[in-house]
Amino acid sequence: MKITRNTPDQLILSNTPWFIGITLLLFILVFVGAGLFMASKGGEGIWFGLFFAVFGGGMGLGAFCTFVRRVQIVLDRQKDSVLIRRQSAFGYKAVQHKLSNLSHAEVESTTSRGNKSTSRMYRTVLVLDKGMSAGRHPIVEAFVSGSGSHRLAEAVNNWLPASKQSNHNLGVG
Repeated sequence: MKITRNTPDQLILSNTPWFIGITLLLFILVFVGAGLFMASKGGEGIWFGLFFAVFGGGMGLGAFCTFVRRVQIVLDRQKDSVLIRRQSAFGYKAVQHKLSNLSHAEVESTTSRGNKSTSRMYRTVLVLDKGMSAGRHPIVEAFVSGSGSHRLAEAVNNWLPASKQSNHNLGVG
């Protein structure tokens, strides 16, 4: 996720997964193309080619629909709003909260265990301390490795008004 705008009135964070989206589209094209090429040869290979195209292309399409999601967070002082926009192959969803209800951002973590290794995974959450939407709201659903989640939480917390910052640091907010 990247910071696309950071002004005194507006902070915009966005994630558009171009690399994985293009990679999965190429995956789909390769499997469908190879399958259709095999099917065009005729004979007994026609069924294998069609199966290859449908199964391989379907797996790629399923992965595309699952993993390619555009997320944009707009924090706007003028409108007193936090707008969370999510777009996927299945549609568009926007949720709006009051900025005055936003206390701070935090980083949640989980442990991922592999065969012989363990790694920490993180995600940034927005903490609303009052209002109808009080609670923890993840910016993205998935946990990721690296320092990006910490960087986003720090950017949000630095952008929030100084009065909220001091209250949170004192454990009041």
